[in-house]
Amino acid sequence: MKIVVLDGRTLNPGDLSWDGFRALGKCTVYDRTTVDEVPQRAGDAEIVLTNKTLLNRETIRKLTHLQYIGVLATGHNVVNVAAAAKRGIVVTNVPAYATDAVAEHIFAFLLEETRRISFHAHTVRKGRWCDSPDFCYWLHPLTELAGRTLGLVGFGHIGRAVARRAVAFGMQVLCHTRTPPVPPPEGVRCCDLDTLFRESDIVSLHCPLTPETEKLVNAARLALMKKTAYLVNTARGGLVDDLALAAALNSSKIAGAMLDVLTEEPPLPEQPLLRARNCQITPHHAWATREARTRLMNVALDNLKAFLAKQPQNVVPNPEAHLAP
Repeated sequence: MKIVVLDGRTLNPGDLSWDGFRALGKCTVYDRTTVDEVPQRAGDAEIVLTNKTLLNRETIRKLTHLQYIGVLATGHNVVNVAAAAKRGIVVTNVPAYATDAVAEHIFAFLLEETRRISFHAHTVRKGRWCDSPDFCYWLHPLTELAGRTLGLVGFGHIGRAVARRAVAFGMQVLCHTRTPPVPPPEGVRCCDLDTLFRESDIVSLHCPLTPETEKLVNAARLALMKKTAYLVNTARGGLVDDLALAAALNSSKIAGAMLDVLTEEPPLPEQPLLRARNCQITPHHAWATREARTRLMNVALDNLKAFLAKQPQNVVPNPEAHLAP
C-alpha cells in the first residue's frame, strides 16, 4: 500500500514523527505539493493525506488507485467530497483537535490588546524604566476584560471553550448559533445576530464558511458595532469583507481587529488589512501548538487505521447523498 502526504510540513516541520504511517505502508511525505504535481506524486497511491493541497474533481479522476483521503485538518473544503464519494473513496477529517489552542490564542490577543505587555516590555528593554522619574509608568491606557461583553458567532467546540474562559475572566457572554443550547451554559445568553453586534465589546467569529456566512461581517454589521468594540476572527477569512473592515478600522468606526485568518493565505502585499489601523494579524497559527499538532497527527493515524480495519471513523459525509439520482 502506498501512502502519500502531499503537504506535511505545516503539521510536522520536524518536531513530530511520521513513523506511525510508515508502519502501515510505503509512505512518502512532501513538504508542499501544487495541484499540478498531485497526479505525478500520488497517481499510484491508495492513500492520500492533505492539509491545504486541493483535490478537485479533475485531480481525483486522475488518481486511479485512490481509496482514501485523510484531511489533516477539521475543514475539508479542499476536497471535492462528492467526486470522491462517486468513486467510493472515503474522506475523513480531524475534528476538535485545536479547541484549546485556538481558545487560548483568542485570549492572548485580548490580553495583549488590553494590557499592551509586549509594547511596554520593549520600552523597558530600551531603558525607559531606568529613566523614569516614577516607580511605574504606562504609555497606553490599560483596561480590564472583567465586565466586558464578548459576543460569540457560533457555539461549537471552540466557541464553548472561549465562553468558559470568558466567564472565568468575569466577562458577560452573548452567543448566536443555529441550534441554541437549552439551557445555555451559566453566564451565556443567546441572542440574534444584530443584537450581538450591537451589544458586544468584542465580537469573535466561530462559525464555518458557507455560502450563507460568506462576508457575514460586512459594512452593515460593522456599523452596528460600538466605536469601542473589537472584532476577532480565528475561524475563516472569508467570513469578513476585507474592504469593509479596513474602512471601518481606518475611519475609527470600531476600535480594532485581531485576525489569525485572511481571505487569501498567504495574503497579497496589497491586502488592505495589512495596513489598516489597529489591526493585529497573526499568520494562521492559532491552531499550531505542539500539543494540538500531536493530537492532529494521532487522530489522523487512528482514522487511517480504522479505515484499514473497515471501520472508518470521522468520515466526511457526501454533500450530495440526499439528492435524488
